[in-house]
Amino acid sequence: MTQAAYAIVNLSAVKHNLEKIRAYAPNSKVLAVIKANAYGHGLLRIAEALMDVDAMAVARAAEAIRLRKAAYSNRIVILEGFVCEQELIELMQYDLDVVVHSIDQVEVLEKYTGPKKVTVWLKLDTGMNRLGFKVADLNTVYQRLLNASHVNPAILLMTHFSSADEVSNHTTQQQINIFHDAVKTFFGETSLANSAAIIAWPDSLTDWVRPGIMLYGVSPFADRKGTQLGLEPVMSLHSRLISVKMIEPGDAVGYAGTWVCKTQTKLGVVAIGYGDGYPRAAKVGTPVLINGRRVPLVGRVSMDMITVDLSTQPDTKVGDSVTLWGDGLAVEEIAEYSDTIPYTLLCGITQRVEIKKVNSD
Repeated sequence: MTQAAYAIVNLSAVKHNLEKIRAYAPNSKVLAVIKANAYGHGLLRIAEALMDVDAMAVARAAEAIRLRKAAYSNRIVILEGFVCEQELIELMQYDLDVVVHSIDQVEVLEKYTGPKKVTVWLKLDTGMNRLGFKVADLNTVYQRLLNASHVNPAILLMTHFSSADEVSNHTTQQQINIFHDAVKTFFGETSLANSAAIIAWPDSLTDWVRPGIMLYGVSPFADRKGTQLGLEPVMSLHSRLISVKMIEPGDAVGYAGTWVCKTQTKLGVVAIGYGDGYPRAAKVGTPVLINGRRVPLVGRVSMDMITVDLSTQPDTKVGDSVTLWGDGLAVEEIAEYSDTIPYTLLCGITQRVEIKKVNSD
């Protein structure tokens, strides 16, 4: 019998997607973004699949240190950098690259006297207005870093796009132009492209690209699925039917009785809910695969269960397998039904969901 909620992470799909990224950006090195527990797929298991990548990126120090303690020797970049001297000292014990985006960090680096030189990715704010230095400050900051005795003079330059997934939005091209104009007199390697830019904005393909969501087989664009871009989904989410029964016209289903049966209906209960990471906002009609065939969700998603209309599947029975997203049911589609984005679904898988890793080679 199929067990309750579990996810399958296909490491062969990760490797396939990496090769697809290299095909999109053949002249760029790949900085694989595995922050947020590798977008919910498992930090260490995804790192295992990416051992031959040029470098890995995480958001915070704890993620990078965890990789080092697990004996991963790849180059690692901390995208949020550091906030104080003590944190910098700890990071340098693990030979980590840091993103520098504020004058406070520059001041810490100027005082730093540790045994190793710090490799800096200097972040330029070209319009995201989140982290990074304004163009007017770039030269001064760059020179201060060059003059800091414990900063590696091979400073890399980077920026981040606000709207690269909107291919008709001219903001991305403006950001690209601002960046290229600002750094034209500098000699360091550069990095601009996230997943959407790798595919849609060729002018952003420089020394390094930073794929995130596309590594996991998911499209960065609202109007396309990952499979349409040649990507393979890495995660599939599964459970089982734990109850099958008939309900009558007028019967209300679930909390607040938001869905009322119009005709006699075969109802299935699936052992999955927002306590597992399935979206509570999933609407009535959200597709679910039972034995590979689609049925609609009815009623509200609860903590441990969802209910589905089995009227079109008369042979279903307790114990039958259920796919919430995966082969034949893209996570992008579930996100659309839930008024959210695939990132939140993947990152939202909870600890009680067993993760099984496979290699489909």
